[in-house]
Parts: sequence; structure tokens; C-alpha cells
Amino acid sequence: MEWNLMLKQLQRKDSFIFNAIKTFKLVKEGENKIRVLYPSDSAKVEFDKISGEFFNHFKRKVHNHTIEVDYHRDVENLKIEVVTKRKIFEKFIEKNPLLKDLDDLMKFDLT
Repeated sequence: MEWNLMLKQLQRKDSFIFNAIKTFKLVKEGENKIRVLYPSDSAKVEFDKISGEFFNHFKRKVHNHTIEVDYHRDVENLKIEVVTKRKIFEKFIEKNPLLKDLDDLMKFDLT
């Protein structure tokens, strides 16, 4: 609940950091351990800017100052793929190989 509240506040205050960390997942692994799953190292760098403030607030809120935080990169569940025009066209080529001949002939600009 505190994580979602912090995200809402961050969305209004600093949208760049919000967009970097909105896909993070926090998982409770015991009474004194939280696992933070992050998608990329650059997103973790942005999270490091606010993590101290967030976890200090969280520890005070739950009255537990012995909480440990473990960071783990989660590439399986949090992978975001950027689809370009070239990638879309290559998928169409897989379905219809004649498009490759057409591309060679017409020299399509798919940048």
C-alpha cells in the first residue's frame, strides 16, 4: 500500500523517476526481508535516488527498523520490448517471403 502511495506522489512530482521505477516489484520474503525486483540497471540507479527516503518512511510506518532489502534483476517478467517498423516488417516477411523481394525492389525506408 505504501509503495502504491509513493508511486502516485512520484507521478505528480517527478515523472522521469516514476516511469523508470513503475515496473518494480516488491516481495515480502519474511518478517525482516523485502526483495526488490527491477528490470534494468538504469532503472535501479533512478530508484537509488529515492530508495533511502522511501524505506526510512516504510520502516517507521510498520515499526520495524530491522528490515533488509535485497535487489534482484528480473529480466523474465519485466522485459519491455520496443517494436520498431523494421521489426514489424520482418515479422511480415516471415509470413510472406515475397515482401523481401518487394523491399529489395522498392527500397522501403523503415527507419
